[in-house]
Amino acid sequence: MTNMRMTEKNLKDRENKISAKGVDVFYGDTHAIKDVDVNILNNTVTAFIGPSGCGKSTFLRCLNRMNDTIDIARVTGQILLDGDDIYDKSVDPVTLRARVGMVFQKPNPFPKSIYDNIAYGPRIHGLVNNKAELDEVVEKSLRRAAIWDEAKDRLDQPGTGLSGGQQQRLCIARAIATAPEVLLMDEPCSALDPIATAQIEELIDELRQDFAVVIVTHSMQQAARVSQKTAFFHLGVVAEYGDTNQIFTNPVDKRTQDYITGRFG
Repeated sequence: MTNMRMTEKNLKDRENKISAKGVDVFYGDTHAIKDVDVNILNNTVTAFIGPSGCGKSTFLRCLNRMNDTIDIARVTGQILLDGDDIYDKSVDPVTLRARVGMVFQKPNPFPKSIYDNIAYGPRIHGLVNNKAELDEVVEKSLRRAAIWDEAKDRLDQPGTGLSGGQQQRLCIARAIATAPEVLLMDEPCSALDPIATAQIEELIDELRQDFAVVIVTHSMQQAARVSQKTAFFHLGVVAEYGDTNQIFTNPVDKRTQDYITGRFG
């Protein structure tokens, strides 16, 4: 990929890891996402909030082309990663997903050992040359996901044997093992208890030092705690996007205000 467009951008634009412009998503005849413009900044947690069915998870899946796996889905508009269109025909979706990792709502470890859960991505993407390098990636990823201490003595045991919160941290470790630049998280705490949720939230704050992080959450409290930018989705459109503090304390759009204050949603 070239960075041709980057030379035309000012310094402010260089903060943008992903820029979405005029994005529409159709599922057959259903117009699910309508003319969405959102910037995802480097070293920032961006939260997508809004009522169920408003399009936030659908839009999240546009950012690493997961909607490609749905036959009736069609995405139009432009989504740029470092200034390059991720929907360009020259872009390999598998390679893209190594750069834009994803963690899902329910922990979904592979039915493999803890070690092989982490090693899988680096192996298939050819990121390591030998066992020593792979060992290093596995340990580093588990450490960054704050699960090394619990996992180091059971690396050959199934990842499915961990607790729910540990499994989700394992899935985060698996996602970051391919050295992505962006980490997408689709309600990563919805299946977890409050203690595990607090651990994941603390981890998200640490991960933003190295990644651009996007989190979809139903919890406004969580969005307020972990994010610096927030986009409020309503009926397939982004009603408001801005600094999290401003969105929660002084929203511009009445729909945002009504949602934040509990009038609907």
